[in-house]
Amino acid sequence: MSGSERYYFRFNLYHRILHGMVIFSFLGLALTGLPLKYAETGWGRWLSHVLGGPFTTGYLHRFFAVITFLYFGLHLGYVARLVLKGQRGIFWGPDSMVPQPRDFVQLAQHVRYFLGLGPRPRFGRWAYWEKFDYWAVFWGVSIIGASGLLLWFPAFFARFLPGWIFNVAIIIHSDEALLAVAFIFTVHFFNTHLRPEKFPMDPVIFTGRVEEEEFQREHPAEYERLRVEGRLEAHRADPPPLWLRNFARVVGFSALAIGIILIGLIIGTALG
Repeated sequence: MSGSERYYFRFNLYHRILHGMVIFSFLGLALTGLPLKYAETGWGRWLSHVLGGPFTTGYLHRFFAVITFLYFGLHLGYVARLVLKGQRGIFWGPDSMVPQPRDFVQLAQHVRYFLGLGPRPRFGRWAYWEKFDYWAVFWGVSIIGASGLLLWFPAFFARFLPGWIFNVAIIIHSDEALLAVAFIFTVHFFNTHLRPEKFPMDPVIFTGRVEEEEFQREHPAEYERLRVEGRLEAHRADPPPLWLRNFARVVGFSALAIGIILIGLIIGTALG
């Protein structure tokens, strides 16, 4: 690493820890949920056996679900705190995750760029696909989590809900979870890690830091806005230490490998 490289913080420690919880719980839910969904396949039975059998796999699945509810609650609490502090920019503006007209304009511009018909859009803090990723997870946790709670505590919810609701919950929980796995292990993996600019992995979610050249290339509108507002230097960061870069490689490549293997098994089962 050259001493002339300049780094800037993109994610603070809180968001990195929260995303770490997302990675850990999602991989755990996938590893424990898919053997239950594909119990009739050889790999499903093998994976369930490795995890301790179907009952142990079910308990582990609930353990990872608790972590999911925890990070979801922490995130909602974080958003509520910003609202109470009067930071309305979280709902609209250059740092907001809420889709805005410019996102649809940049989507069209990006398609033109892919076709060689125009320049690459000048993205701000969040590109349109990053917002899509965020809301896909938000929607997925809400729907999968709610249906999972119904199935986890059927006796309680049966006191005031009709029986057919649980049949619907089984279908929703299973199919929505499979959709989430397919999306994360294909679209999200490609957009975040496997596209040419990032291949083979983007370590920013682990290190929290981005190089200046990458910052200017990937998020030029944000870089220029911070520079004009005189806030760019406040985001300056030291280069990520060696242990953190190694940690990013080990955890990141492990997660990528698990995801790619699982999606390969799912596709193989569908084609078989």
